Amino acid sequence: MQTLSRITALTLMLFSLSLSLSPFSAAHADDVLTVAASPIPHAEILEFVKPALAKQGVTLQVKVFTDYVQPNLQVAQKHLDANFTQHQPYLDEFNQSRGTTLTSIIGVHIEPFGAYSKKIKNLAELPAGATVAIPNDATNGGRALLLLAAHGLIRLKTQSLAATARDIAENPKKLKFRELEAATLPRVLDQVDLALINTNYALGAGLSPMTDALIMEDVRSPYVNILVARPDNKTRPALKKLAAALTAPETRRFIQERYKGAVVPVF
Repeated sequence: MQTLSRITALTLMLFSLSLSLSPFSAAHADDVLTVAASPIPHAEILEFVKPALAKQGVTLQVKVFTDYVQPNLQVAQKHLDANFTQHQPYLDEFNQSRGTTLTSIIGVHIEPFGAYSKKIKNLAELPAGATVAIPNDATNGGRALLLLAAHGLIRLKTQSLAATARDIAENPKKLKFRELEAATLPRVLDQVDLALINTNYALGAGLSPMTDALIMEDVRSPYVNILVARPDNKTRPALKKLAAALTAPETRRFIQERYKGAVVPVF
């Protein structure tokens, strides 16, 4: 009888312990964030804020991607919680073309877009009939053309981010345009006369935008890189903590000191 009482007491104690642990386990699981990011600078910035989030009970898992499409698809399909790879115009175009409803949580930084070359040292040296590589996605391709137009290399029929090579009204140097996936542009620098490259890919290829770019966008730009989530989870407390960490004074100093003007905080 005494043995049975001890077994009953032990069973009740274990049951009570399991009940007390269950809420903790659920809360802990809810505080794990999986976020997609481009390698540089997005993943580096996320790694910087990871310790601060851990102190607030949020475990940040950074998943690195080298393209812009999969991070959005993975979030939309609920395989990941959020992403940090893109600017608002790209997200708007993606939502429209893919039928998704991804949404911005907060803006973090600008990466001024630049033109690079291994064959010339300034735009005046760009020869007639030169080959110019630009991104093939709808927003960054237009962004590249707008930058070239701003420096007088071409004239566009429209000053729209949706501009394509078909919208070129004047092309005095008879430039030939190659539209390629943005991530591949640093790898074709030897094959073209000029390439318009997103700063994250330029940094990843060891290029220094502040010293290697022949021309760059003004930092007063609409292309603010944003933290993106779904409508159903954008108000999740852990994501709010991540947004706050990404725009903290310590993060501003990290961006300024590490990237020295190639990446500009907007907060």
